[in-house]
Amino acid sequence: MTSSTELAAAYASCEQIVGSQAKNFSYGIRLLPGPKRRALSAIYAFARRVDDIGDGDLPMDQKLAGLAETRRQAEDPERFPEDPVLVALADAARRYPLDLGCFGELVDGCEMDQVGTKYRTWDELSLYCRNVAGSIGRLSLAVFDPPALHQDPKPTEELADRLGLALQLTNILRDVREDLQGGRVYLPQETLEQHECELVLREDGTLDPQEGRLAAALRFEAKRAEALYAEGLGLLPLLDWRSRGCCGALSGIYHALLGRIAADPQATFGARMSVPTSTKLAVAVRALAPRPGAARAAERASR
Repeated sequence: MTSSTELAAAYASCEQIVGSQAKNFSYGIRLLPGPKRRALSAIYAFARRVDDIGDGDLPMDQKLAGLAETRRQAEDPERFPEDPVLVALADAARRYPLDLGCFGELVDGCEMDQVGTKYRTWDELSLYCRNVAGSIGRLSLAVFDPPALHQDPKPTEELADRLGLALQLTNILRDVREDLQGGRVYLPQETLEQHECELVLREDGTLDPQEGRLAAALRFEAKRAEALYAEGLGLLPLLDWRSRGCCGALSGIYHALLGRIAADPQATFGARMSVPTSTKLAVAVRALAPRPGAARAAERASR
């Protein structure tokens, strides 16, 4: 039996992981009431563990063994009373209707990274994105627990899916150079071929612009991400105001990042693009403001 002191320490450990390793995520999560903030911190901390194994420097066989172990941990976190992240995750699962099997999909995505590094089509890439981002989106949605999720879950889950795809595609566009340095190419091959370009690192470590063709390819995928945001942000009016603030802050920061990438794709060729802190704070403040039509949209969804 975990004492209240041990549980508080477990959650504090998760929140420390969020604060130190997930700056963008922390802008949104701090807008939530304590119980939801702690639950999402536990979800993120465990997801970070999975990602760190997948992105680490261990040989592939050791990575796959480590990922298999995280799959086992997520299946029954209560079996690991000495692990603070799993202690917090088990408590969060008791408080909210979390489908911890979603972590298995995250592990699936990380395993895909180990055995394959290219995606032929958007359909192939979107499957990967649903594993690594959609799984966490569904867990987050369970913590937000909007009324519409109980009325007819499919439309709400589909909106969350679109938003997760938008966020992950934004990540991919930001990290094209870094991923290529690690031997991974996430941009669909059909997009690169359509724009008659490929991903090539020059001697100085920057991406070869190929006379603007690579920038055009990134703009093409940025338009796809923009369309996904247009759909996925329809989730926000269905959430309570603080959950909406959390989700709106995170998605707003990444949406702003996408705008910067679309405006100047070549800026990502030599350095990692980010959003200024002042913009992040402004986005977080706006996320808490009432949205026109939000009440009407929520009312329609609850009918």
